Amino acid sequence: MTEPKSLQEAVLYFSHPDNCLSYLVARRWPNGVICPTCGSEKVSFSASRRIWQCSSHHAKRQFSVKVGTIFEDSPIGLDKWLVATWMLTNCKNGISSYEVARALRVTQKSAWFMLHRIRLALQDESFGMVSGEVEVDETFIGGAARFMHADKRIVRITETGTKDKTPVMGILERGGKVCASVIPNRRKKAIQGKIRKHVAAGSAIYSDALMSYQGLNRDFVHQVIDHAEKYVDGRIHTNGLENFWSLFKRGLKGTYVSVEPFHLFRYLDEQSFRFNNRKDLNDGGRFDRVVSQIVGKRLTWDKLTGKTPNLETCPN
Repeated sequence: MTEPKSLQEAVLYFSHPDNCLSYLVARRWPNGVICPTCGSEKVSFSASRRIWQCSSHHAKRQFSVKVGTIFEDSPIGLDKWLVATWMLTNCKNGISSYEVARALRVTQKSAWFMLHRIRLALQDESFGMVSGEVEVDETFIGGAARFMHADKRIVRITETGTKDKTPVMGILERGGKVCASVIPNRRKKAIQGKIRKHVAAGSAIYSDALMSYQGLNRDFVHQVIDHAEKYVDGRIHTNGLENFWSLFKRGLKGTYVSVEPFHLFRYLDEQSFRFNNRKDLNDGGRFDRVVSQIVGKRLTWDKLTGKTPNLETCPN
C-alpha cells in the first residue's frame, strides 16, 4: 500500500499497526534503529510486542518507537495519533478537540492533550534571520466585550482598550516565512528586540506608524505606512501580515472559540506552520514534515497545565 496523500487514505493506511510502525521508523531512524538511551545500533526487534531491546545492559534497554517523541507514555494507539496529526496539520482553520474526540472516539480531554503535543512538533526551532523585504506588525488577541455575557464581561474586562488582551507580534519575509510570537507589551524594547533578533541588518522593513518602531532606520531601511491615511503606498504596506492575522483570528474565533493567554503561543506555532508550508508542500508533504519533527519533544500533562514550574515557552 502506497503512503497516504489524503485524509481518507491516511485513515486506511494507519489502521494497520505495521504501517504505523514502518512509517515512523523510516523517518526516525533512516539509517537503522538505534537505542535512544545509549545510541547503540545492536538492537533486536520483538515482532509480537513491536518493541526493540538494546544488547547493552542499562536502564530502559527496551523501547518502542514512541520513546523520546511527543507520543511517549501515551496509551492511545499510533493509528489515532497519526490521524490526529494529519487533521491538525492540514485543516486550514485548525480543528477543535471536540471534533477530534468524536472522530477518534477518545475523550475531549485526551484529544485536547493530543493536539497540544502535536503543536509542540509544529514549532520551528530553526527559524533564524530573515532579510530582503520584511513586514513587521503587532496585534492584540482577546475576546470582544460586545460578544460576552454580562457576568463574564465584568470579570474579564477591567478597563477600556487593550489592557485585558494579549499582544502578539509577527515578522514576515516577503516570499518567505512568518515568525509570530507573544510579546510582553508593545514598547520599543520588546518590539525592536524581536526585530533585531530575527531580521538581518540592512534589510528593508515596513511597519505601521506605531511609535515603538522609531529608531530602526539606524540599522535598517525602515519605511512607514500610516493607516490613518492609507494602507498601501507602492511597496510600503503590511498587508501580508494583516492576512496572516486574519487567518489566525478566524481560526481562534471559529474553531477554538476560547484560548487562554498562556497557551496562545502554541496556536501561533500551529498557524505559522501551515502558513509557511502552504505552497511548497501538499497535505502528505506537510504531514511528513511534522512526523520528522516529533523526536526530542516531550510535553507532559503537568507541564501543559502549569503544575510544574518549568513550563516551556515559545522559542521565538
